[in-house]
Formats: sequence, C-alpha cells, structure tokens
Amino acid sequence: MTSTNAPGSIDFSTFILSLAGSTMVHLGRVPDPTGHHGDSNIEMARQSIDMLVMLRAKTHGNLTPEEAALLDRLLHDTRVAFLDEARKQAS
Repeated sequence: MTSTNAPGSIDFSTFILSLAGSTMVHLGRVPDPTGHHGDSNIEMARQSIDMLVMLRAKTHGNLTPEEAALLDRLLHDTRVAFLDEARKQAS
C-alpha cells in the first residue's frame, strides 16, 4: 500500500499496523523494538485488539476499501493469535 504522506508522517494504515504489531508483541509473537522476546501480557493484547475494534466501529463507512480490508485482516490475525495464547495459558 503506497502512502501519499511525507516521509515520517503517519496514515491510517500505518497507525493500525502499529496497533496490531503492539498486540503481537504483547502476545510474545514478535520481539519488541529492542529485539527482546518478553513474556506475553494477554490483558495488554486484549486492550490493543479492543482499540482496533473501536476504530473499526468509529470509522465504518469512512475508510477506503483497502484500509477496511487491512483492518479486517489485522483484526482476524490478532484475534487468532490471542485465542492461541489464551488456550496456551489455560493449559
């Protein structure tokens, strides 16, 4: 996806990718920006997913088709990862 913003600026897609990335860090799926793989923090991951859900509701009808598809894909991926981690913690 190509951004028309100036380098260093943020657009909606970059913002939601950042939230999804934070979710994956909180789930221990990817390292944090320092390269450290920490323990999972399922509550922080839940909050990040809840923010994505809220953004989907608040932006409904105002996103480009590409932005809407990206948001839906990120929600699916983060929810699946969340459920996997929750099951792992329950066992």
